[in-house]
Amino acid sequence: MLPTVKDNSGSHGSPISGKLEGIYFSCNTEFNTGKPPQDSPYGRYRFEIQAEVLFNPKTNLYFGDFYCMYTAYHYVILVLAPEGSPGDRFCKGRLPALDILDNCFLTCTQEEEEGGLVFHHAQDVILEVIYTEPVDLALGSVEEIQGHQLSSMSTINAKKDPSCKTCNISVGR
Repeated sequence: MLPTVKDNSGSHGSPISGKLEGIYFSCNTEFNTGKPPQDSPYGRYRFEIQAEVLFNPKTNLYFGDFYCMYTAYHYVILVLAPEGSPGDRFCKGRLPALDILDNCFLTCTQEEEEGGLVFHHAQDVILEVIYTEPVDLALGSVEEIQGHQLSSMSTINAKKDPSCKTCNISVGR
């Protein structure tokens, strides 16, 4: 899969909209199973890849956006950029860097005993990441979703709700 330019959804004036190239991935899982949700706003097919392929100690993590679209759902967009990559160079100086070990959205830590990587993500937002480099389809699998396609949650070119008191720092504070 090749990176494409991010659309204009989200916050007005976001430094990544219409500029950053990447591939969108959802980080959401069912709270009781840890598996991807049965339903999807992204289409009938899902590409699954192990987290450590994209997110590991050699990956930089950046905060990209936080918005809602006139609903109770809030979206957080993070950027995963391999150290020194073109995407990493784009993000430095434009986006806030997050500590991969300690932040409230997505973490990657080393297991003490077995040395494997452990991942945790926020459960109270719709979390999407943009990976800035090409991804070989052979590294994952493509399967048809088991649930419904939820087109009502699609974010394609969706604009942020300017009156939301949660995700607008200038409203009601």
